[in-house]
Amino acid sequence: MHAIWKSAGTFLLLAAACSSSETGPKATGAGPSGGASSGGGGSADPGGLSVSFDPVTVAPGQERTQCVVKNLGNPSAMHVGRIHNVLGQGSHHVIVYRTNDTAEQTTPVDCQPFTDTLHPDRGSPLMVTQKQDDTLTLPAGVGYSLQPNQMIRLEMHYINATAGDLDVTATSTFFPIADDEFENEADFLFLGNPDISIAAHSTESLGPTFLKLPENLAGARVFGLTGHTHQWGTNVTVATASGKMGPDTPVYDVPDWKWSEPATVYHDPPLELPPGAGFHFTCSWNNTSDHPVGFGESANDEMCFFWAYYYPSNGAFVCAHTDQVPGGLDLCCPGDPLCSQLLP
Repeated sequence: MHAIWKSAGTFLLLAAACSSSETGPKATGAGPSGGASSGGGGSADPGGLSVSFDPVTVAPGQERTQCVVKNLGNPSAMHVGRIHNVLGQGSHHVIVYRTNDTAEQTTPVDCQPFTDTLHPDRGSPLMVTQKQDDTLTLPAGVGYSLQPNQMIRLEMHYINATAGDLDVTATSTFFPIADDEFENEADFLFLGNPDISIAAHSTESLGPTFLKLPENLAGARVFGLTGHTHQWGTNVTVATASGKMGPDTPVYDVPDWKWSEPATVYHDPPLELPPGAGFHFTCSWNNTSDHPVGFGESANDEMCFFWAYYYPSNGAFVCAHTDQVPGGLDLCCPGDPLCSQLLP
């Protein structure tokens, strides 16, 4: 049983290590370019406030995950209806969090990917970006609530695949909606399967995996989904399912899907999942390298997961299914008794 917990726990800790978001077939228009802030605090941008991960020089071949915490500088509480992220060269991805930290950390420090999602008292993730220019637009009446002088954490996974030094950077800009327009709090889910084993010079698929949603998410309205793999990925498909045996309704099947720019598919009206429902999902790869590939955080490893933006919020969850023991194991954190044995 310890091996099962370790496998699922590893997934939970690394699930967001390399994620992305792209304007999809039903997306609203992108926002203006975000303006970077210098040092601590937020900076004014047309209609929004920005925080930045200021430039860090990265040597050739270096791969690392680091975080900064900055005060957005909003003088009063606000609801955010749009987030615009801009990443520089070498920035593999950025995860944007609202955090309950009370002090800024303007100098980048090494940090554990995604852990605070599993500790709601510390804060929660808002958006994940891999594209150089990426906008998340929430449905009308849906937003993220921020406290006055909200602390924002930017978690940067960067890698320098070039022969020279790179300066990596990122900026996140928050655009408010009027208080009288706000009706529902948004949140999101990470769901996946760590049972990845791809032989050298071979193609492989994993799935369809069924992952049932926690009971407290019955009735959740999912308005956006994004599939994710690393460099050997060729496709991710997702369907809603009333149970393990279906029936299934395809909700994410992108023509010419690209691992480096996986589209976010928006649903209007949103998908509403009844009690007992979940998702069937499949990932496919073509490993052209000379070595086998398994699950992991590094760009040289692989992943099979997707995330879903939803409302009304009942918290952010990371959920995994593994078949490394007979009968399989589903685990969603926070909330499962096993979570406390897996996570710091």
